[in-house]
Amino acid sequence: MARLVEARRQRCVVVLGQAGSGKTSTLVAWRQELLSLDFDVASLSLVPAHDQLQRFLRDLLTSIASVDASLLEEAGLLTEGVESDAEIERWIIALVQGIALRQRELVLMLDDLQHLREPRIFRAIQWLLDYAPARLHVALSSRTALPLSFERLRSRGLVTELDMRDLRFSADESERYLRGQLGRIDAGDARALHELTDGWVAGLQLFALDLRTKEGRSDAGYAPVRVRDAHAFASYFEREVLVHIAPDDLDMLTRVSVCSRFCVPLCASLLVPSQPLPRVRARLTRLEEDNFFITQTGGAEREPWYRLHPLLRETLLARIEQWPLVQCRALHVAACRWFIARGELEDAVHHAVQAGDMAQAVSLVEASAHDLLSSGELSQLAQLLRQLPGEAILQHFDLHLAQAYLAMYARDFIACDASLRQMEARQQTLDVRQRYDLLLLRCGLAAQQDRTDVVVGLLAALNDIPVDAKDLAWTSRANLLAWTYNHEGAYEQASHAFDDARHRNGAQLSALLGRCMLASSLRRQGKLSEAEQLAREVLRAAELRGAAFGGVACTSAAVLADVLYEIDEVEAAKELLESRVAATERLTLPGVVFRSLVTLAGCHRLSGRDEEAFAVIDRLEDYAARYRFDRILAQALEFRLRFHLVRGEPGEAVGIVQRLEALLHRQEDGGSIAARIADSLARARCDMALNGCDFASAAKQLKARTDAANQPLNRGAAELQVQGALASFGMGEPAAAREKLIEGLRIGHSLGLVRGLLDVSPELPRMLRALLNGADLEPVLAFHVNRLLAAADRTHAPSPATAQRRSSAPVPAAALSDREYEVLSLLAQAMPNKKIARVLDVSLDTVKFHLKNIYGKLGVAARDEAVARLRDLNASRESAGHAP
Repeated sequence: MARLVEARRQRCVVVLGQAGSGKTSTLVAWRQELLSLDFDVASLSLVPAHDQLQRFLRDLLTSIASVDASLLEEAGLLTEGVESDAEIERWIIALVQGIALRQRELVLMLDDLQHLREPRIFRAIQWLLDYAPARLHVALSSRTALPLSFERLRSRGLVTELDMRDLRFSADESERYLRGQLGRIDAGDARALHELTDGWVAGLQLFALDLRTKEGRSDAGYAPVRVRDAHAFASYFEREVLVHIAPDDLDMLTRVSVCSRFCVPLCASLLVPSQPLPRVRARLTRLEEDNFFITQTGGAEREPWYRLHPLLRETLLARIEQWPLVQCRALHVAACRWFIARGELEDAVHHAVQAGDMAQAVSLVEASAHDLLSSGELSQLAQLLRQLPGEAILQHFDLHLAQAYLAMYARDFIACDASLRQMEARQQTLDVRQRYDLLLLRCGLAAQQDRTDVVVGLLAALNDIPVDAKDLAWTSRANLLAWTYNHEGAYEQASHAFDDARHRNGAQLSALLGRCMLASSLRRQGKLSEAEQLAREVLRAAELRGAAFGGVACTSAAVLADVLYEIDEVEAAKELLESRVAATERLTLPGVVFRSLVTLAGCHRLSGRDEEAFAVIDRLEDYAARYRFDRILAQALEFRLRFHLVRGEPGEAVGIVQRLEALLHRQEDGGSIAARIADSLARARCDMALNGCDFASAAKQLKARTDAANQPLNRGAAELQVQGALASFGMGEPAAAREKLIEGLRIGHSLGLVRGLLDVSPELPRMLRALLNGADLEPVLAFHVNRLLAAADRTHAPSPATAQRRSSAPVPAAALSDREYEVLSLLAQAMPNKKIARVLDVSLDTVKFHLKNIYGKLGVAARDEAVARLRDLNASRESAGHAP
């Protein structure tokens, strides 16, 4: 124990030992020591069911939330649908970034890792070790060697490793343990038992139990048999212990072994004949007090939960395998009924499957699938479906539909479409409600794929909803209609899409998402105050409901941040978005991701953080390319082009125009996506012409775009007028420029645009002063001009904390990890982030994670400052190397 206490600030502690070697007992004792030293401790005891990625991540979060729930908001949102390595790495990064904000030491204990086989889980643990902040310490225990790399930690002295040699008791420790169990024991017997067990704690516990059981009988004493491993334990337990305990106790323990955990009422329900709860409680308490390999694992205040020692449970399950099949199944049927009564579906379905009652298992999942979808409990739904055979899911429409929805939310669009086609092929066998459910899924998939044209083509069918449709169908329909109308610029229709669904309260998640859509419509209509109020209300409500409502929380945050950015509350918008980036990518529609990341990039740009702004746009482009969201990619490129022009980098802008041309060329269907890309290309060419002072060409392009426009007054219309004014102003036509500028201002004011106008061109303030200084403007319009000029003049200075970091002296070289120093050295070679990722064979997110840490440690905000500090670090290293 002294060695563990000394290792409490190590990055990692590894405890390896065979079953019964005292790993769990050692961690429990260490936990008590750590708590006395004012450490926070989170622990997770793993079982075979944790060998499923999302179950592991979910329960890992739950264990850490028991210490501090506030730091897990983003990681909790990300748990749903995490599948790929990139998504897992982002999840881990979100988790460690939250932990890094804490000031208290946290030890995370993962016990019984031998139950895990899933490679992705071990990759997640490896990233957790690699990225762990200074105050996070990870303890791992397993019966078998772990497929993890500890070499880097070993080389830096950051890992402590214990094995059987450390876990075995010495002769003196064995004697003390036996005296504690038995009260007294002859020293010679203690030494003999130590030799028989080789100091193996489970063997010592077993002998102590055997001696207590036989106390006062003629056969008192112990059998001189070596008990040093699990096989010997089971053999000895059968021969020397189980045969001597009361038959009723043995029957009770055997029956309850079918459950990984149990409580008194569950135990009583499995007994034949049944017994009153007080008697069962007394028997369990007595067995626990006798150290009969039973331990409490927590639970409700009145009813603790227990578990059997794994070795004892394996021994008892082997006995059950000898029972008649009918008797075994009856035991699982009883357990299933008890869990159904408690509403614990996962355990109920498990025991139904074990009982061979597949119809019951299917019925349980089918009855809950709709409610779980409505409430956003996707992880639980996925866990239930995994317990059923594939053919059973395909034969039941509601289960097949739920499986398709899970695939869609996980962005496995191919699998979702395949399921849809399978169900659509059976249209003739479906009722009206089921056919409408398929239509909703088809439209939902189109929305997730950013295919507005598909939904537009199905609007008539979407409006024809069956009168007996469930609340989820009504709210989903309203959301899809609002999403479509918003994209088409029909904002009033988008607002009215919710009229038929306002009083549908059976699908709170979908209804709350609908309020996000309504807030977005209000924002686009220029009703910023109403949009802000509604978005704040939705955000508060979603955060109160937890991770299941994560997508709603991210969507409402995106709408709110867009409003705040528009009214020039840049830092507030950044704070709202920055911690939610990864969750937004995972849980929201493509348009929401685009608006969120573009807003965040704009916040960084206005605050002078160009490096961070480009990193956000890189991320947006990667997201669009990963899912082939060509419209989003085109708009991201358009934003990047404008940013390069503001920075005076026309060469880079030319390359972006070429990328847009190639993107348009690869469009085959010529549909709405191609039209949106063509519009982005036209806007980019116009920006290039204005920036290059080719005002005549810009005016010609703008006229063509204005003639082709068939939309109500919106942000694009205001932008066209302002750009037209810039072109006319550049050509020496002040009257025409003033007329277009005033029209653009009128549209902008009606829509509440501030940053939306200023971001059109850095030349706008100069033109406002040149054309409208002293002009007799309407009071409202004059006020809006003053707002624009004030926002343009406002400087976004760094916060005092940031300024202090930048002025502080360079940190010592030792403050950077080896990997951080490696990244910084490549940065000094003018490598972009993507190339650094390729050189180091890591993901782009990993590079960004390291850069953020580097900037924080060095007290800088950009690449050039970091490189300058690197020169200081190298100079200090050289000086140290030449010191006498």
